[in-house]
Amino acid sequence: MDEVLDYIKKHNLIKPGEVIGVACSGGVDSICLLHYLNSIKNDLDCEIVAVNVDHGIRANSALDTEFVMQFCKDHGIRAYKFKGEAVKVSKEEGLTLEQAARKVRYGVFETLISRGLADKIALAHHQQDQAETVLLNILRGAGLNGARGMEPMRDGIYIRPFLATPKEEIMAYMDENSLEFVQDETNADTTYSRNYIRNIVMPTLRKKFKGVDKNLVNFANICAKDDNYIKSQIDLSTLIVDKDTIKVPLTYFYQAEPVLNRVLMYVFGKFSQQDIESKHIKMVSQFALEAQNGNVISLPNKIKVCKDYDYITIGNIKKRDLTGTTNFKKGRTIIDGYGAIRVSSSKKLPAQKPHVHIVDESKIPVEAVWRFRQEGDTFAPLGLNGSKKLKDYFIDKKIPQRMRDSIPVLAVDNKILCVADIEIADEIKITPDTTNFIKISYEKDLF
Repeated sequence: MDEVLDYIKKHNLIKPGEVIGVACSGGVDSICLLHYLNSIKNDLDCEIVAVNVDHGIRANSALDTEFVMQFCKDHGIRAYKFKGEAVKVSKEEGLTLEQAARKVRYGVFETLISRGLADKIALAHHQQDQAETVLLNILRGAGLNGARGMEPMRDGIYIRPFLATPKEEIMAYMDENSLEFVQDETNADTTYSRNYIRNIVMPTLRKKFKGVDKNLVNFANICAKDDNYIKSQIDLSTLIVDKDTIKVPLTYFYQAEPVLNRVLMYVFGKFSQQDIESKHIKMVSQFALEAQNGNVISLPNKIKVCKDYDYITIGNIKKRDLTGTTNFKKGRTIIDGYGAIRVSSSKKLPAQKPHVHIVDESKIPVEAVWRFRQEGDTFAPLGLNGSKKLKDYFIDKKIPQRMRDSIPVLAVDNKILCVADIEIADEIKITPDTTNFIKISYEKDLF
């Protein structure tokens, strides 16, 4: 296993002083990884801890957790154990059990990282897993990005020290160290795609083609190099990245297909690449060029795609409760579905800054309220003689249709005095006669 240490150093997977959480189910691969990393922790100047997640899928899964805890006790390894509810998550969110278990598992990992209990999470994927992943991705219609398989390190957090290690070496290490492990009976269930590849397809290929695992991994390495070069030639600076969404300019959809595909896979990767296949990429590409403004389509993992004038917006576009009103008042007001609006008064003219409106306090009626748009609203924007329908104003300003209902407006009945962070009505503007100024500042949660 000396080559594993070289692999760790080559890819800079573990830095001195780091706490490495090893995802350990009790199976042969994770027990081997946990034992091996613990045996070389002094060489790497790191700390090793075990992380066990009981997904709550199997009746005897608690016994596997007990095995891991006892193993850690016997070998002096600090351990964390967690109980998840993958079945419940699967039903509530419409996910397969595989997807739900993954969500539960990675939720635990992210919690450990965010709380500073671990710096990285080590996963026990090995060479055979990599070969299976590459083949499965190809069968699902993946391009170079999928054919490259798994990375030695992902997001600077998830590391795979065994990724170049053959399964035979793992089994030999287990025998040499007399290490026990548990069997997960669901690994034999070929209704799962990966198990079908692992238990039926790959054994058949190995009988016919010697070295098939190594050859698939070598192919993945070639794909990764080619893919990296193409990606290095792509400019992503014009993407607009926000909390829950990414806006992709329509100009990308007129570029060469290899460029567009990688832009979209980059975007989807910011949310979840799970179950995003080439057919979805093609669907989005066609949608971008043919859909009407405001149209929306749904993709796996609750990802939505919306046509917003000169952009395609991709991400977790959520419906919000946009009912109710809030009285206009001084101080900070939270607007559900938008963010916060801060109002302050001054005898002197405040400095004009971005995301700030300055208005004449005397021109705001006491009955003015913050709310969201309603049928019949009219607006006379600054500098305009006469009013227009608020809907027409939004169209003129090219405000995406899906966003119009979530922009607060300051209103008296159906007369709009201010559209939050966009424009004020001409009738509340400041003049040379203004003596009391109101500053309205906007703190948006979403764009």
